[in-house]
Amino acid sequence: MTEQELVIDAIRRLNRSGIAYLLTGAMASNYWGIPRTTHDLDFVVQLPVESIPKLLHEFGDDFYLDEQAVRAALAPPYQFNAIDKRSAFKIDFWTLRSDRFEMSMFERRLTVNLLGEHTWIVTAEDVILSKLRWDSLTPSERQVGDAAGVVAVQSDSLDSAYLRKWADELGLREKLDNLLSGEIKPKTT
Repeated sequence: MTEQELVIDAIRRLNRSGIAYLLTGAMASNYWGIPRTTHDLDFVVQLPVESIPKLLHEFGDDFYLDEQAVRAALAPPYQFNAIDKRSAFKIDFWTLRSDRFEMSMFERRLTVNLLGEHTWIVTAEDVILSKLRWDSLTPSERQVGDAAGVVAVQSDSLDSAYLRKWADELGLREKLDNLLSGEIKPKTT
């Protein structure tokens, strides 16, 4: 199974499950910005306890997915993995927290056609903010480079008022200003 086939497969399974989700991480920054290779998928899922059996059913056959890990993800660190048995690719699932920024990000998600599939995806602005937020927790050129790639591609269409509002609330204003001014440039390969 190729990475592209895994993306399609995972999206189809989530759509069938009826679980509210959004695609985030590197695949979302690839969609909105300058693509790079990645070997995992990241989804944020709204996962009430009663939806856990649906998720386990949809991913149970071709994935290693531990029910206890899924249930434990309803509390910190709010994360579990599914490993594709066919390819060994990993899907990271993050359960939606009641954090104001995460709630805003989830409410703003968009539906797009990705690889022929109806897909819920994080907005370009929220990719930028998420990448900067991750970089502030665990500094990484990859996170900042992804954010810069989204700015480079989406520059004129970005909602700068939204970006600045959340950058101020999240303590990311200096990093955001450096991105928007072009001081931080996307990586080129």
